[in-house]
Amino acid sequence: MRTPNSPHISGRWRRIGSTAVATGALVLAGLGTAAHATAATPDHVSAKTVATAVAKAHVQYESACDATPKKGYAACHALRVTAGTTAFMEKQAALKGVTAKTLKPNASSATPTGYGPSDLRSAYGLTSASANNGAGQTIAIVDAYDDPNAAADLATYRSYYGLPACTVANGCFKKVSQTGSTTSLPTADSGWAGEISLDLDMVSAIAPNAHILLVEASSSSMANLGKAVNEAVTLGAKFVSNSYGGSESSSDTSYDSSYFNHPGVAITVSAGDEAYGAEYPAASRYVTAVGGTALKTSSTTRGWTETVWKTSSTEGTGSGCSAYDAKPSWQTDTGCTKRMIADVSAVADPATGVSVYDSYGTARTGYDGPTGLGTPQGLAAFGG
Repeated sequence: MRTPNSPHISGRWRRIGSTAVATGALVLAGLGTAAHATAATPDHVSAKTVATAVAKAHVQYESACDATPKKGYAACHALRVTAGTTAFMEKQAALKGVTAKTLKPNASSATPTGYGPSDLRSAYGLTSASANNGAGQTIAIVDAYDDPNAAADLATYRSYYGLPACTVANGCFKKVSQTGSTTSLPTADSGWAGEISLDLDMVSAIAPNAHILLVEASSSSMANLGKAVNEAVTLGAKFVSNSYGGSESSSDTSYDSSYFNHPGVAITVSAGDEAYGAEYPAASRYVTAVGGTALKTSSTTRGWTETVWKTSSTEGTGSGCSAYDAKPSWQTDTGCTKRMIADVSAVADPATGVSVYDSYGTARTGYDGPTGLGTPQGLAAFGG
């Protein structure tokens, strides 16, 4: 039973991690397939390195919504940090000569503690003055249920970081149901609202001049989420971000043709948060599956380093071999006879998470499965 908190509680900044972040960070590049990606690839991570990273990341987090959906349904992929400190926070505090604060579970935060737009744009080579930042494009976000505070929370995030206003009034932001209605919206849900906030904020951070279309499915069933994807394309979106997933089934190939086969439209899907194991729709051969990394500042020329996000055997970026979907033409690996996940990747580890504003709810080099071809460095990373 869903028990969303009162919409009258005060808003809060949350530090969130998810492959949803990767989806938002990559959608601007206009991915149709990952066939021509030439992005820098994260280092592979040894077991010792993983153990060291876990020891340094004194952080607790929880899934924003139901992490074990029933067959035919999907769960959102947002992970909320609820307590602890991370190596990132401790380093930043040390630079300022103070002690890192320990986050209290579900406590409101007056200021952001994760990466903001300038961090993400720096990490992914999107700081060029010549970049149009998504101008003239519409990026759609598909999630389940309604976030009644979506527009207001989006305004708060963009205002705090000095991004241009994106509102219903100025025509930049639009929220609709899976049938395209702006008035008959789904039931509100606090867990999915957290995912919606994450998705809206990440698109804003990476493509601040793009129009944003939020399409809310009436439930988290794959059928309704798929219909929402179709509606997003019908309404003109050429980029569709999907930050959810569920177990594979024999129905997936029919879902492929009914909901995800949209030539000319870049559809990205997060690979999941539960480590090895294929999820759908990331397994669809018609989408770009996005894996997750741990992103940290460094003294390298890039200024950042990334490793595969793997906290434990059950927590980390999703990857694996599909049991049903055929291998796309751009995949030439021998690791899977069918579709391999993922194609590309970006920051997702909650221990190196991003800042999100939400006021509704509780608060090896080359191709590999977890990170695909790697992370993008500027728009040319996906040139053909």
